Amino acid sequence: MGLMDKVKAQAEIGLAKANEATKAGQEKLDQVTAKHKADGLLHDLGAALYAERNGRGTEQTAADVDRITAELATYEAEYGTLTP
Repeated sequence: MGLMDKVKAQAEIGLAKANEATKAGQEKLDQVTAKHKADGLLHDLGAALYAERNGRGTEQTAADVDRITAELATYEAEYGTLTP
């Protein structure tokens, strides 16, 4: 095997490792982004429930609770159970 063949083989190995690291990094970023969104949904859900429990809820508030609950269920189906 010539020198250029060895260099090319090492470059291909390095590129494969870089691609794996990029993929792992992207997956982690996607998880963090989804967690951030779920945290926002939990905040909104808490605010809506607080409004309902204190007599300030509306039909829209009830609809928001249903929508947010459904979005959180979708999150849990993809990423696992939310922890408090």
